[in-house]
Amino acid sequence: MATADGNPIVAIAAEAREFDGLLRHASSVSELDWPVTFARRAEIGGVAWILSANGPGPRLAGAAADVAARQVEPRAYISTGFCGALDPALDACQVFVASTVEARDQGREFGSTMTNAETPHAQGRLLSVDRVAVTAAEKAALWAEGSSVVEMEAAAVAERAERSETPFYCIRVVSDTARDEMPLDFNLYRDRDGRFSRGRIVAALLMRPASFAGLMRLDAHCRRASTNLGDFLADCRF
Repeated sequence: MATADGNPIVAIAAEAREFDGLLRHASSVSELDWPVTFARRAEIGGVAWILSANGPGPRLAGAAADVAARQVEPRAYISTGFCGALDPALDACQVFVASTVEARDQGREFGSTMTNAETPHAQGRLLSVDRVAVTAAEKAALWAEGSSVVEMEAAAVAERAERSETPFYCIRVVSDTARDEMPLDFNLYRDRDGRFSRGRIVAALLMRPASFAGLMRLDAHCRRASTNLGDFLADCRF
């Protein structure tokens, strides 16, 4: 059987579950002993991929990209995973390809390469900040500033790609719409490294049982969103 060769595509996400849909397309997968939360080498469509997840936010995503750069020579970086819609026209589980990444905390913008995928998708400006957009009112305020979606890691990956003169893509999928309210303020439950503390989230749910139904809806969106994202990525040529 032929195997993938050449420089791999390096995809960086926050959580391993964001790769579930893409891994369905892999013909082979091997675990990597890297100092990140999740790292796999996969062959997808005859192409080598590195899939790395290290938690939410720019610091953890940047660390994942740095680890990958020490181990391989990427043919491209992809910032991928879930995002929150700011544009009211975007639907849950819709794929979004960023044309521009705004790193508001750095006062910078990064260009993002567009894909050749024929699968329908939205595209536009993405805002990358180190916090979860929790309420519909917060999302509306960010939408008024000009971005279509918001997430937490893309700017850090874009910066590493720019530094190494490597092609950069930002391909996301909507987990929550502009109208959706998060069941909890997840910003309150990050540990000192920036990762979400599952124990603290469970404790918060026990204190607020009414939030459980909203969390289950979000989880269902995320499962379907991961499948849509994986199908899209597998259809792309980088």
